Amino acid sequence: MRMKAAVLQAQGLPRPYAETRPMSIEEVELAPPGPGEVLIEIAAAGLCHSDLSTIENQRPRPLPIIIGHEGAGIVRALGEGVTGLKEGDHVVALFVTSCGECRYCVRGRPNICGASFDTRAKGTLMSGARRLKRLNGEVVNHNSGLSLFAQFAVVMRDSLVKIEKDIPLEDAALFGCAVMTGAGAVINTARLRPGEEVAVVGLGGVGMNALLGAVAAGASRIIAVDTSQAKLDLAREWGATDTFLAGNADCAAAVRDATAGGLDTVIETAGTIPAFELAYAITARGGSTISAGLPNVAAKFSYLHAALVSEERSIRGSYMGSCVPNRDIPLLLSLYRRGKLPVQKLRSGFVSLEEINEGFDRLAEGTVLRQILRPNG
Repeated sequence: MRMKAAVLQAQGLPRPYAETRPMSIEEVELAPPGPGEVLIEIAAAGLCHSDLSTIENQRPRPLPIIIGHEGAGIVRALGEGVTGLKEGDHVVALFVTSCGECRYCVRGRPNICGASFDTRAKGTLMSGARRLKRLNGEVVNHNSGLSLFAQFAVVMRDSLVKIEKDIPLEDAALFGCAVMTGAGAVINTARLRPGEEVAVVGLGGVGMNALLGAVAAGASRIIAVDTSQAKLDLAREWGATDTFLAGNADCAAAVRDATAGGLDTVIETAGTIPAFELAYAITARGGSTISAGLPNVAAKFSYLHAALVSEERSIRGSYMGSCVPNRDIPLLLSLYRRGKLPVQKLRSGFVSLEEINEGFDRLAEGTVLRQILRPNG
């Protein structure tokens, strides 16, 4: 079948993307689903900083490629052997496909299963198959087994979680990355308990979900830190008890003074080394600094190892919010349905495929949280 898609044809182009147009909007050929695969119609896809980092060439990918890894859609066709889904079902897409058999999967950590990493680098589905071509026959690569900046996608069955049809798909889309990563870092990685205090450094889509997750978890004090005063104001509205402007030279000292030496749990979501350095600086003795943001693949952070030992600190990563998607997405959606996780507040408007380059300009400028692509209007 033919469909319209945003094809990333060059990485590292300068901004504004509205002029350099790293993504071209064109018709491509999408093959039908093979064994174990599902054809979905994309209803909504979020514009995420991970996609932006791919456009910026902080995460090299084989080109040309259709990116987009956070979204929701409707099942339109099933490949041979697919079970648990039928045409018309609503689904959330997952950007990590787990094997179900390795030591990580059997220990309940499918988010760090390495089975799909090689195929991600090669631009294929987990099976090694390719389903995308330009009209001239040139192969177009898959992104994280999804490629959601298009009208349709063929994905592996294990890349989908079925959801109830009464959930708006433009909200459900956020659960595939931003909600799972942000709220999951609080609930799963930090295991925050009611009455505890937490800081969130970086208030993008993931950071705001960490904030909302902390509210839902019953945190008694939530410190929000960002370089944008507008985002800090929103954080106050959405449950932060204290806010600090990261651009101030004395920010770390101010947070430590206000918290009697720092916090036991600090979650960094900005994906930059300066943000992580700030997060580490405001972590108390005996505390945990958790990073859920993805920086440049070559970025490094240094620390005083003696202090790590003598102060009994811990540094942790949180990938996909340490989630087991088939368990946690329904749980997070139940919080959303009860009004405990109002992720719809994060939506910063809708964009069409033709507007997607401009949308990433706004994301790079830091003026939006989550724009939602509606590839089918």
